Amino acid sequence: MYYSRWQIAAIAFACFLGVLFALPNVVSQDALRYLPFDRQIHLGLDLKGGTYLLLQVDVAAAEHERLESTVDAVRRALRGAEIGYADLRVAGGMVSFRVLDPSKVDQARQLLRPIAGAPPNGDYEIVAGENSTLALKPTEAAARARADDALQRSIEIVRRRVDETGVSEPSIARQGSDRIAIQLPGVQDPERLKRLLGTTAKMTFHLVSLATPSAAGIAPPGTEYLPSNDPTGPARYLVQRAVEVDGAHLRDARAAANQQTGQWVVNIEFDAVGSRQFGDTTRQNVGRQLAIVLDNKVLSAPVIREPILGGRAEISGHFTAASANELAILLRGGALPAPLKILEERTVGPNLGADAIRTGIYACAIGGVLVIAFMLFYYRLFGIFASVGLVVNLILLLGALSLLQASLTLPGIVGILLTVGMSVDANVLINERIREEARKGRGPVSAIQTGFSKAMSTIIDANLTTLLKMMILYLLGTGPVKGFAITISIGILTSMFTAVVLVRLLVSLWLRRARPKTLLA
Repeated sequence: MYYSRWQIAAIAFACFLGVLFALPNVVSQDALRYLPFDRQIHLGLDLKGGTYLLLQVDVAAAEHERLESTVDAVRRALRGAEIGYADLRVAGGMVSFRVLDPSKVDQARQLLRPIAGAPPNGDYEIVAGENSTLALKPTEAAARARADDALQRSIEIVRRRVDETGVSEPSIARQGSDRIAIQLPGVQDPERLKRLLGTTAKMTFHLVSLATPSAAGIAPPGTEYLPSNDPTGPARYLVQRAVEVDGAHLRDARAAANQQTGQWVVNIEFDAVGSRQFGDTTRQNVGRQLAIVLDNKVLSAPVIREPILGGRAEISGHFTAASANELAILLRGGALPAPLKILEERTVGPNLGADAIRTGIYACAIGGVLVIAFMLFYYRLFGIFASVGLVVNLILLLGALSLLQASLTLPGIVGILLTVGMSVDANVLINERIREEARKGRGPVSAIQTGFSKAMSTIIDANLTTLLKMMILYLLGTGPVKGFAITISIGILTSMFTAVVLVRLLVSLWLRRARPKTLLA
């Protein structure tokens, strides 16, 4: 039960740090600038108010687009080998076609092998059918890997887009195999964010085709009709399917007003690969139109007047300042690998969040008072020590949450309330053990020392099992569940410190000062 001066100083310093880190949450904004630490606990969606969105990644659309690009690759391979074919299309989740000359089926199969990839890690398996039909069928392993990759990339791009809007402390988490849960505290009007998140923002550059369409208006092979977003141009453009430059090679995009016309435009800059491709395209096609396509709609189709070799270009399209900025944000964030669908949307008002905070504070206060009253009534002086430990435990918990800048949610408040009750569990075990030792005839010092030491294994076992459960909740849970797990875990660690270290120090100082003869009075 002996504590040296440096041990006492270390315990006091730890408690002082807890108070210092917890202070920013209770002082005014004017007093906050005078504190050495200004980190605060952030309020979650259910306390601060805001918007909740549940998005679904349209993996099927991304897979269909991949199959369409495979159709172009198959067409080029067959034409290069002068193999006649028919009915080249995407059907039943496969790319299929019929070889006109049955004697060339084996040759066509050999041409498909580089496209399919080497087994067992290939993207497709080659399936032979009746009437000289061949098909590329996606393998299950490759399809699962692409779906998981699409979800992970979508989460990262959504996070970049949300960060660009300046929303503080957003929560973006995976939910299931194809969904993304987004919490946006403080956002009461999510329309702009919904536009940003609902736009795939896939930008590509295509040459406008010089081919003449059929009388029925059917696009010739290798071309397609795309609708136009330019009110001054035609309703649709006939463009080549082949992508000259992919927007994935964009390095930067910024909205600005054109110095000559005064209209809002988006200035883009390519990386090294994109600069080379863009320079080659503009050099080889002077006099032709280059369609700038965003999500299968032509923004504009300017005529290439001269080669553009600097890797910089300007996108015009009758933008306003807001729409130009939105497009720049989308292009900087990158294109989504698959479209996103909004499955669920909820908006929590700030008044409801304020009611939850007020109710949570009342519950914690009432719970704390009842626990302290019980400890004082049942354990008297040792109940005072336990009550001091409880108060310090709450301060340390708030300080730790502030230091981590954690987001406090309604389950987090429940976790704090539960911590109020759990924090005295160790003191109850210790006090009961001390009483047992005192009844056996041990002196005060021996009873207290034995009570602390013998209760230690039970305290550690109980807290370790709870920590393991909270770890599982954190790893498997999402959003508020994780907040609950973090709050309880920190509360367990701080309660062990206050019960085993702080309360023991207080009892030691009392023993040294009072020197009691018995503990059974």
